[in-house]
Amino acid sequence: MNFLHNALRKLIDAMGQLCVVLMLLMVANVFYDVLMRYFFNDVSIGMQELEWHLFAAMFMFGIGYTLKEDAHVRVDIFYEKLLPHTQAYIDIFAALVFALPITLIIMYYGYGYAIDAYQMNEGSPDPGGLPHRWIIRSVIPISNVFLLLCIFYTILENVLKLQGPNEHEDHIHNEGV
Repeated sequence: MNFLHNALRKLIDAMGQLCVVLMLLMVANVFYDVLMRYFFNDVSIGMQELEWHLFAAMFMFGIGYTLKEDAHVRVDIFYEKLLPHTQAYIDIFAALVFALPITLIIMYYGYGYAIDAYQMNEGSPDPGGLPHRWIIRSVIPISNVFLLLCIFYTILENVLKLQGPNEHEDHIHNEGV
């Protein structure tokens, strides 16, 4: 179980690093777009669309990383005062009852959405816009597959917490996570 937990953690952390790269690319893209617009009076529709493509991918894949880091939005009025094992039970319950079903629904409908865009060869309606809109639409189901892994990681993490302090926690702290 620890092997699976560590493998998932490494995969999720790698995706977090990908999100950093996507953000840097987005910032560079916005910088280029502003520079071209205000200094050279040149506008690229494709570059503007690329901004929101990069933002969408960064956001969608970042959801799972945020879940893994326990940095998601939560009302902590009561939660923070609970015992760790009670928090673990709440996290498992929330993952199974709330996060898992909505993720499966979004993944199911997102898949059809991406396939439809691919089959009709959907592209930007604007002249000079990006072709192959199915690429960004496919981020929806793919990022939700990743989110499923993150939900599984969260459940596994909390099951390990419920088992009590062991080498699992020592291993995480030794790796600097």
